[in-house]
Amino acid sequence: MVRVVEEEKENSKGMSENGGGSTNSPPKAASDKHPSDIAMMKERFAKLLLGEDMSGGGKGVSSALALSNAITNTAASVFGEIKKLEPMPPERKARWRKEIDWLLSVTDYIVELVPSKQKLKDGTVMEIMVTRQRNDLHMDIPALRKLDGMLVACLDSFKDQNEFYYASKDDPDSKGKGRKDDKWWLPIPKVPPNGLSEASKKWIQSQKESVNQVHKAAMAINAQVLAEMEIPESYIESLPKNGRASLGDSIYRCITDEYFDPDYFLTSMDLASEHKILDLKDRIEASVVIWKRKMNAKNEKSTWSSAVSIEKRELFEERAETILLILKHRFPGIPQSSLDISKIQYNRDVGHAILESYSRIIESLAFTVLSRIEDVLHADELATNPPEGEKKGCSTPTESEEGGERASADRTTSMTLLDFMGWGLDQADCDMKKESSEESLAKEDDMAANKPPDIAAANKKGTYVETIGGFGSPIARH
Repeated sequence: MVRVVEEEKENSKGMSENGGGSTNSPPKAASDKHPSDIAMMKERFAKLLLGEDMSGGGKGVSSALALSNAITNTAASVFGEIKKLEPMPPERKARWRKEIDWLLSVTDYIVELVPSKQKLKDGTVMEIMVTRQRNDLHMDIPALRKLDGMLVACLDSFKDQNEFYYASKDDPDSKGKGRKDDKWWLPIPKVPPNGLSEASKKWIQSQKESVNQVHKAAMAINAQVLAEMEIPESYIESLPKNGRASLGDSIYRCITDEYFDPDYFLTSMDLASEHKILDLKDRIEASVVIWKRKMNAKNEKSTWSSAVSIEKRELFEERAETILLILKHRFPGIPQSSLDISKIQYNRDVGHAILESYSRIIESLAFTVLSRIEDVLHADELATNPPEGEKKGCSTPTESEEGGERASADRTTSMTLLDFMGWGLDQADCDMKKESSEESLAKEDDMAANKPPDIAAANKKGTYVETIGGFGSPIARH
């Protein structure tokens, strides 16, 4: 009887340890996962406390930079490159949710004191100071979590689609088709011969618009956080003493000229490679920092002071900010500039570090998903409107049609420039006015060479804001 009671106690103890589960399973089976999570959390926060210096010698990075690197590395290991539009595996999704929650939990303890009212038992109301999560974290962390969930939900939504698939790299039919860039290692999407159905195309377009909104929102938060970070002294010490030296003579003349058009300026620049785009961005950002310091040191005895008026400096800065804004939205995939890297490296604000890194990875993930959606839409465009040489089912032209085409070709090759433009001058008029036309064309070329660029677009600042999504003034964005 005593033995039976002891056995019942042991069974009830095993059930309580297993959360009330069946006694048929081993007691440790359900609890194996819990110690592993604790061990992983201990390792993660030990690295954060040590500043990634595992020797314990105190030579590690700051807590802000350690958290920034941890969030970035976690996203890279979980998401990878996102080669296909497909749901995340459940285990990777659970790992992402668990580890990002650990890292973001730090923001729950970044607080500020705010006034509040407390009513005592006798009815007296008195004002006290209470702690509350810092305002920027209180606003942006929930927003970023929502954007994060929207991206994961977008990938999950492609689970049930069956109209497009991805060809293997060895598929001979897919070589050279559906590829808009040189990323040969990515699988190529394939669609039905007649393209996607209208319902599927509309659905994919709606997903693209949703991800595009996520990308814009994350980019806005990231730019705002970077703008609030302090510029390190090491970066300022590396700058030249004037904007001309930073920009170069040609770029400086374009920005400080009386007539300024950002679009004309960018078309005149060599932006053929990522390195050249980044170099231009670095030069312009450095000049903005120089001009701001000159305006602040206007009434002080400083090496940064300048004889140029504050109004002109503000005008030059606004023009430079407009160029930076257009570059950021026209080339969203370029790496971070020298100023951004310097700010992140020397930043000591843990809240800013978490917001910057979390918004940056969401922006990058959204950009990648957008690229994969555009690959599918591009494959659909090739299927519905194939190039002339790949069109199928074309009927063989008859003899009369071939003769007509040859005659048309002969007429085309014998047409002069005036005939092509439809001016309808006869041969006699052409001969009589040939010399005068050449002289007038030469004069027009000289006038066009000396004519300043068209500045009509420079007065339409609203056009640039509408083109890039309407995030406000350029100064507010950076």
